[in-house]
Amino acid sequence: MDKILIHGGHSLSGSIKVSGSKNSSLPILAATLLTPEPCVVHGVPDLSDTHYMLQILIHLGAQVERASGTVSVTAEKVQSVAPYDVVRKMRASVCVLGPLLGRCKEATVSLPGGCVIGDR
Repeated sequence: MDKILIHGGHSLSGSIKVSGSKNSSLPILAATLLTPEPCVVHGVPDLSDTHYMLQILIHLGAQVERASGTVSVTAEKVQSVAPYDVVRKMRASVCVLGPLLGRCKEATVSLPGGCVIGDR
């Protein structure tokens, strides 16, 4: 791991804001299906994949509210089938399988879509 060494006469102090990431937000949003209790997630980036995940949660029966990077999800009544027209839009849609199995004891989620991964 790279590191930065600073030699100087003054101690460093201050604070930084760590912004949310898509790769951490998507599984956390999917995990809100595990409980009927309200869940609040802060630092959710405003990206197409997070919008698609919220659409999947809504189609599965969750109530979703979003404001300024904060998402509130209440999944009191959850159905076990995720519709293909939403699932096909991103690969991370498979993240809802575990929570659906935990809550509903069954799950039907189409093969995920998203960008085609090839040589990079």
